[in-house]
Amino acid sequence: MAAAGLVLIAACSSTKSSTVSGPAVETLPPNSPQYKPAFEGQTRVGSVKTETVYTTNIITQALVKPWSMAALPDGRFLVTEKLGSMRIVSTNGTVSNKITGIPAADTAGQGGLLGLALDPDFASNRMIYFVFSEPVATGNHAAVAKARLSNNETALENVTVIYRVTPTYRGDKHNGGKLAFNKDGNLLVTSGERSDLATRPLAQDNSTSLGKILLITKTGQAVTDPLMLPKPNDRPEIFSSGHRNPLGIAIHPTTGDIWEAEMGPKGGDEINIIRRGVNYGWPVITYGVEYSGATIGEGLTQKDGYEQPVYYWDPSISPGGIAFYTGRNIPEWENNLFVGSLSGKHIIRLVLDGNKVLGEERLMSAENQRFRDVGMGKDGKLYAITDEGRMYSIGRD
Repeated sequence: MAAAGLVLIAACSSTKSSTVSGPAVETLPPNSPQYKPAFEGQTRVGSVKTETVYTTNIITQALVKPWSMAALPDGRFLVTEKLGSMRIVSTNGTVSNKITGIPAADTAGQGGLLGLALDPDFASNRMIYFVFSEPVATGNHAAVAKARLSNNETALENVTVIYRVTPTYRGDKHNGGKLAFNKDGNLLVTSGERSDLATRPLAQDNSTSLGKILLITKTGQAVTDPLMLPKPNDRPEIFSSGHRNPLGIAIHPTTGDIWEAEMGPKGGDEINIIRRGVNYGWPVITYGVEYSGATIGEGLTQKDGYEQPVYYWDPSISPGGIAFYTGRNIPEWENNLFVGSLSGKHIIRLVLDGNKVLGEERLMSAENQRFRDVGMGKDGKLYAITDEGRMYSIGRD
């Protein structure tokens, strides 16, 4: 049964929609004070306040390290759990038994059962797509699989791996692993560069699929653009390169643009608009430093040929999943971008104007939870899952 959460009441305003009205919400000093933004509004924009009175409800606290979620046609959610389980959660708090038939995953470190997406035709074909850390003799890699959810919702049927992010590596970090279908019905896959100094440069090597955004069909084939054919030795499924650990991806509801959230090192967490053939710079340029405080590479934040983030955070907030608000429950949130924050322990709301961030708000800090993923419900409310095992609904009752 859902438990009542904190009621959040925003400051009054004479306008119907939110307005940028205050100083930046970030008050801590940056990790890299020597680095300056490339343009105004790239970091620490003014704050906004939601005017609508809404509530947060704890739907359940019974999940175990939930990682990704997707709304089913009837309003329930399919949820992956990092340790290898998948469950269905109802908005009244009912949590199903573990769904069977899921391949074994390497759950060490940041590995496990990761991203999830429903087929655009799920209502008729019941197909789902998911990412897991596939263990093999030489290490592990992120594998994209598809399967049919059985009619009785207890098992996955005909599980098939359609793509493997390679080279395989014996490590436990930076798998990426988020999925989203684009407007053409093809599958976007985020991949990390596996973190270690040995693999980090591969984000710039297009003969590998590490540190990339990939675009594949439902059967795992590369989706290419005849006007932008890959160079010799480049993998044709690579859509963009130069990524560190992208844990959020979402399609803008009106423009169709691809937005991505990416964990930086110490400082330099990013929001990017992803375009085919563009290099987003890691590890050549970054607004962050090593966890030790050491400079990364040549200490560059800008360089010709490398794209700037639309927005970045310093110090880090550790962005997880992202979602655009498309419901009618809170009209002032329309087309705002919501970002789950792990180390920051809040949900970030970004007010946008085209490709520019106008304002930032931080929600649910009092809950003290690591917000792993956010998404829209069929009821027009925002939903979120946390590493601590909770699912929240956020909206007007």
